[in-house]
Amino acid sequence: MNTHPQALDHASQTEINAAAILSCEQEPIRIPGSIQPHGFFLGIEHGDNLAQQPVIQVSNNLPLHTGISVDQALHHPLANVIGLENAQQLLNSLAAQSFQFYPLYLGTVALENGGFYDVLTHPQDGMTVFEFEQTSRQAHADFRHLYPLVGNFLNSLSSVSSIEEMSQIAVREFKRLTSYGRILLYRFDGAGHGEVLAEAVDEGYHAYLNQRFPASDIPRQARDLYVINRMRLIADANYTPVALVPAHHPLTGQANDLTHAVLRSVSPVHVQYMKNMGTLSSMSVSIVIKGKLWGLISCHHAEAKPVSFETRAACEQLGQILALHIASKEESDEASERLELRRMLVEMLGPLGKGMDFVGNISGIAPLLMRFAKAGGVALMFGDEVKAFGNTPTPEELQSLVAWLGTQSQGIFHTDSLPRLYPAAAAYQASASGILALPISSLHRHYLIWFRPEVIQTIDWAGHPYHKQAQAPQQDNLSPRMSFSLWRETVSGKSRPWNSSEVGIAAEFHTALLSLVLERAEQMAELAEELGRANKELEAFSYSVSHDLRAPMRHIVGFADLLLEYQGDVLNERSQRFIHNIKDSARFSSRLVDGLLSFSQMGRAALHIADVDMNELVRSSLAKLLEDQQGREVECDVAELPVIQADGNFLQLALFNLLSNALKYTRTRSPAKISISVEAQDDNWIFHIADNGVGFPMEFVHKLFGVFQRLHRMEEFEGTGIGLANVKRIIERHGGSVWAEGSPDQGATFSFSLPKQIPQAN
Repeated sequence: MNTHPQALDHASQTEINAAAILSCEQEPIRIPGSIQPHGFFLGIEHGDNLAQQPVIQVSNNLPLHTGISVDQALHHPLANVIGLENAQQLLNSLAAQSFQFYPLYLGTVALENGGFYDVLTHPQDGMTVFEFEQTSRQAHADFRHLYPLVGNFLNSLSSVSSIEEMSQIAVREFKRLTSYGRILLYRFDGAGHGEVLAEAVDEGYHAYLNQRFPASDIPRQARDLYVINRMRLIADANYTPVALVPAHHPLTGQANDLTHAVLRSVSPVHVQYMKNMGTLSSMSVSIVIKGKLWGLISCHHAEAKPVSFETRAACEQLGQILALHIASKEESDEASERLELRRMLVEMLGPLGKGMDFVGNISGIAPLLMRFAKAGGVALMFGDEVKAFGNTPTPEELQSLVAWLGTQSQGIFHTDSLPRLYPAAAAYQASASGILALPISSLHRHYLIWFRPEVIQTIDWAGHPYHKQAQAPQQDNLSPRMSFSLWRETVSGKSRPWNSSEVGIAAEFHTALLSLVLERAEQMAELAEELGRANKELEAFSYSVSHDLRAPMRHIVGFADLLLEYQGDVLNERSQRFIHNIKDSARFSSRLVDGLLSFSQMGRAALHIADVDMNELVRSSLAKLLEDQQGREVECDVAELPVIQADGNFLQLALFNLLSNALKYTRTRSPAKISISVEAQDDNWIFHIADNGVGFPMEFVHKLFGVFQRLHRMEEFEGTGIGLANVKRIIERHGGSVWAEGSPDQGATFSFSLPKQIPQAN
């Protein structure tokens, strides 16, 4: 036994001779131009009366079997070659059956040389082909044994529950029927490699159970042929091919397509392959499921050994029955798995359909998501937001993976060997050798991705899978591999594969997710529309109320002043204090009303975009504010600021509010320090207004820009709580954003961004 651990990387197997494999793939196995010698070939031109139609093609061994020379047969009726009685028998049998492309059994005839021959026929490009296969039987094939054989086989298959057990029953039955020394049943995987599921072997034969035959052993065109012609016999690998005369089809001038010929000669490469394997006789029966080659039952014998037509017919019938049972078992297993997956799908969709927080809902079903896909981890990529559960790559690795996925297919993506397709995944192949990715947006990088861990496998090959001998210097033909000794390979960087049920139900989940996202988008659109209407109504209401309240507030202050003027000398000190409190409250209310009026106007008035010199805006705002700061030491550090596009009036109001706040909250500092700076980005200007004032805790930063939100007591710092809300609304209407950073007693920095290009209609 040869053992050799090796990582599976088909791209790096330099031992493969690509030219040799290509040559094997292109070998004309359907048109060999010859047959095997245990029978002979006759071709008759189609016509209404086949008895009178001439023989137009024969095999070169015709004299050996009939005593009739090639020249005596060509261009003469069939009766001249095999005798009138035999010809009439065959033509009567043909007339009584439905002519088809697959070989049709016409009976058994005795020729003048004393030999008995089973006769099969099929049409071929305007010619009726008769194949005469020598048999030891002296009567027609008896198919009466088929009924009990099929019945017993069906009962045996029905008594087991696994494909492996079915396979073992099949190889034992084939062994009994054929008496061949070794029977193998192997199944092809997605890459075309054949894994031996069952075998029945005589003593002295090499066993291959659980080993694999590489895909290169059966070229693609041979696989295609196995689907069309499901039975193939090579009675003696030492045979000498028998040529057809004429060499090409006499009616078309092309090489004869012998796809359906039971005597078809096989590739010299395959014959040598058999000899290298210690096999002189072989028979194979295809297991075809849903039109695809699922596997083969391969029968080997160390000596030449013909198999009678009725035995081959029985094996072919058993092969078809086995295929039906395997298909039924696979469909049943798949249906059960799909049913369970669909049950989990319904269980997942329930929570996802509740509320508007899609990301939160996904997080709530993370354990079920992993169980659904039999995954070790799952991640939701929602733009820059990453939610990962279980064993997954890091957020940075996930972002890179999603960027790569964006270059692949736009639909569902799955692989069990991610590092081979995406080399960067080798860094985390232990947790993510396999992925199943569902895109949940056609516009954004939103993905739901399942991860399966690496499963290191040891594969036993029946010979080195990557050694395919090339053409030797003195040979005209391709030479197959010589060794079938066990070769062991360690496969890494692969996970358990995703089966069709998992991918199929994931596709249903994908459709459901898209429907949910679309439904949420429609709900959000409706909500936004309703909110827009409500905002407009609220703005109209606040404008009306604030406008109507301004006069009463002024009247309260005015009448309080009159009361003090005319009645002040008769009022005691307590009464005068009450009147002053009324005036202060009325003035505050007036300022509050003015703020509300200004806030409501922000959403109603159109922007008038023009070039604005930020230096001038800051200078004029500071000049006005510093007039009221007499006696305070204030240091202002203003950087050189750009000319930008904005609505100058609105932007000055925003700057005024920010600078006013900076001066207010540095009241306890001496000196008060205020700095104004700018950053230039590709598409935006970023302005910063920093101070050394009292600052604020960052856990409350979300309250800063809300209406009537205050972080300090009124007694400490006056204000209405509307100024920063105005700033936010002004900046956002320009297409920018506003934020703040601070720390208690360490000052604060308020920043806002403005696009360099602002559309005029805003």
